[in-house]
Amino acid sequence: MILSDPAITVALCTAAYLAGSVLFALPVCRLWGLPDPRAQGSGNPGATNVYRAGGWQPAMVTLALDAAKGWLPVWLAHNAGLSGLVQAMVALFAVTGHMIPAFYRFKGGKGVATALGAGLALAPATTLAMATLWLLVLWRWRISALASVIAIISGPVISAFIEPENLPMFGLLAILIVVRHRNNLIRLAQGREIGL
Repeated sequence: MILSDPAITVALCTAAYLAGSVLFALPVCRLWGLPDPRAQGSGNPGATNVYRAGGWQPAMVTLALDAAKGWLPVWLAHNAGLSGLVQAMVALFAVTGHMIPAFYRFKGGKGVATALGAGLALAPATTLAMATLWLLVLWRWRISALASVIAIISGPVISAFIEPENLPMFGLLAILIVVRHRNNLIRLAQGREIGL
């Protein structure tokens, strides 16, 4: 296991950020002939608004592609023999790319699907537990933002018990994604958040 290789680390972090900067909701909606997802629901270019615009099929394609752009850079970092710390850095760069994309004037999405993919590559047990919780909350209340916030807040707690070496990454992801959901949280408190 390589603790640090500066050239590879910089290259992978850069690649992860650029991959994260591709907002797949936009080409998917164009392919399906759907309106811009940024004009739907919460205005977020993600799978939930694609679902609102066109149903489950384009939404699942968007989810899979947004997750893949988080998974692939972390998988590459792992297979390059880089340390868990570097893999976590790569994961955070991918999620940050989705949130602050270089290709869309730094106005992106919430990062949940990208975090899912990165988490599956780095900490699959914790991530699958979080995904299960997300599904349960979504099934019960039908509000994607609520499911996302509860699942991501649970990440550090779950990680502390089953994959403690990844606790710092899940803690940082929780902060990033909860902050990104601040408007959703305000609408939730006011009873105005849009459901599915």
